[in-house]
This record gives sequence, structure tokens and C-alpha cells, in this order.
Amino acid sequence: MRIAFISTYPPIECGIGTYTESLNRALRKLDNETFVISQFGAQGKGIFPVYRAGAPTLVTDIFDTSTTMTPDVVHIQHEYGLFGPQKGVAVVELILRYRLVDIPVVTTLHTVCAELARDEEIILKRIVHDSQAVIVHEDFQKETLEHYFGPSDNIHVIEHGVREIKPVPDAKAKLKLEGKKVVMLCGYFRRSKGFHRVLDFFPEICCRDADVVLLMAGSARGIEGQGYQRELFTQLNQLPEVDRIVLLRGQFPQHTFDTILSAADCVVLPYEKGSQSGMLAQCFALKCPVVVSALPAFQAVMQRSGGGLVCEKDEDYVAAILEVLNDGELRRRLQDNIGEYVRQRAGWSHIAKKHLEVYRGVVTVPYGKGRYVYFREENKL
Repeated sequence: MRIAFISTYPPIECGIGTYTESLNRALRKLDNETFVISQFGAQGKGIFPVYRAGAPTLVTDIFDTSTTMTPDVVHIQHEYGLFGPQKGVAVVELILRYRLVDIPVVTTLHTVCAELARDEEIILKRIVHDSQAVIVHEDFQKETLEHYFGPSDNIHVIEHGVREIKPVPDAKAKLKLEGKKVVMLCGYFRRSKGFHRVLDFFPEICCRDADVVLLMAGSARGIEGQGYQRELFTQLNQLPEVDRIVLLRGQFPQHTFDTILSAADCVVLPYEKGSQSGMLAQCFALKCPVVVSALPAFQAVMQRSGGGLVCEKDEDYVAAILEVLNDGELRRRLQDNIGEYVRQRAGWSHIAKKHLEVYRGVVTVPYGKGRYVYFREENKL
């Protein structure tokens, strides 16, 4: 099958781009031909950077380039900030243009909260109605869409994929953290991720265990997070326990980040809002147990994976973190649960096959016995 993605893509710093890269690679391994229409800055084989998110010609730039590539299906990765102003309303016109030329559209909605704001409801209503298929990551997100827009057989639940890799050996030694119990905060510095809350209760953890260090690894994405980053670093540097905090800054190519994450004994995701997390998938790829907030998406993943502990209050975090750090049997069980979850269900090799089922369900050309043939060059994805 010939699949066109509309998405950000590495080295652009964006969780949606990282997601698309993993799905793209997994589909190519199944001998599908893919290409990505992306923003300026994207790079790679089959990647076409042709537009700027705020450009008035965004829709035309994407549509004209993608249709010349004659895809069987177009797969749009949707996030509100990726398609220009007014919550990215331009994506609605883009979908309609594909409808007019009979190119089927699948749209993955990466953010569907339990309650929709007015502007979100207006845009999502058109996306759900005009896409041939919609993909969300959790059952509650499908329930939300059906609550607002009515029952639909075209809404599919496919959980967030996880890379099928091994932890980086000797990661603690590489970071000079041998003998330490490492609790980690990682990702883009945004207020909604709640990193400041961990700094509030970290002194309590230090009082209860002298071997714990906090490893912070991340950066502000673009300019929107600079204010919060300054506040966070000011808070950090004023802590009496600052010597027990290791701060790593950088853009972190994937292997660098994998090495950092492999040094963690547990990762804390104290997010205050959100409907899915690429960072959680990164943790599971390295079989790293997590301590997470009680967001619906986190609770759903913990229930089906058994890979971490859910917390509601700050004191819950303190107890859960110390339990994971000091109970070796619990930590190994969480790691084993994660490994089984990825092998049996969430690895990208499984997730790619589920996407192909959705694609086949929307391709309308009666090919009959015609079979799409594409042989990739060995070791070239």
C-alpha cells in the first residue's frame, strides 16, 4: 500500500513527529511504500518538507505535493497546534480537498480530552464527519467523540505504539550515577507536566533515603516554555538538596535520550492535563517503571500494562517513588509487565498491522486480485 503521512517529523522537536517516525518505520518493514509531507525542517528518506504551520498557503502546499505522489490513503496526524491559527482549523479544508478527489483520509486525533472546549468541538465535529476513519489511542476518547457527535463505526481505538528495543547497558556508569537510586523527570518543560510539584516534595524523599538522586533531562520546546523553564530552574537552584539533583540539558538525539532513560530506576510523570503521552511510550521502550498522575489515559495504560503506579496527591508520589526504588521485587515485576505488554500488544510491529486494517477498510478502488508490490532495499527503512 502507498501511504501518505501529513505530520511533523524529526529532527523537528515534536512528540507527534516522533510518533509518525516510529509508525512510518514499522509500516515500511511490512513492505508498504510511505512518504511524509511535513513542515520545513523535517529530514529523511521519503520526507518532503513543504510548508510552514502558520503560512496562508498551508493547505495548498500540502495538498498539491501529496496528490502528485498518488497515495492509496492519506493519514493525517492531528494536534491543534500543527495546522495554523484558530486551533488549526485549516485541517478541515485539507480533508475536504481530499474528499473532492476521492482520496481516503484517516485522521489520528492525538488530543481528545474528556470534555471538549467550544472551538475543539467545532473542529473535531468536522474531522470526525469528513474523515473516512478516525483513530484515537484510548477507549474513553472514542466514548467522548461519540458522546458529542453520535455513534460511529469509523472511530477506531489503537493504543500508542512502543519501540521494541533493549535498555542501553552501563547507562548509570556513563552518567556517573553508579550506586545511586535514580528517579527521573524528562521531556519538554511545560507547566502542565507538573515538574514543579516533584521539586516541592523531593526534599521529603531525600530525608527518607540518602541514596536517591533526581535526574532531570529535557528542554523548553521552542519559545513557549521559556518562562516556565526559568521558574523551574530558579526553584531547583534554591533547594537545599540541589546537590542531589542532576540536570541534563540538550536536544537529545534518540540514542542519547535512550542512554539517559536507561539510567533511571523509575520515571515520574506528574502531568496535570493531557490525553496521551509519548514520553510514557519512551519509558516503556526501555522497560522503565513509572509513577504517574491519575489522568484517564495514564490510568488506562497502567490497567492494561501493569507497568507503574498511579498517584493523586503529593504524599502518594513520595510513597510510590520510594516503594519502586526500594522494593526490588516490585520493580522487577513492573519491568516484566512492561516487557510482556510490549511483546504481546503495544510494540510497533503490532500497532502497524492494526493501522493497515484501518487503511484497507477505507480504500474504495475495486482492485480485486490486484496486489500492491513494493520491495524495500535491505537495511533501508
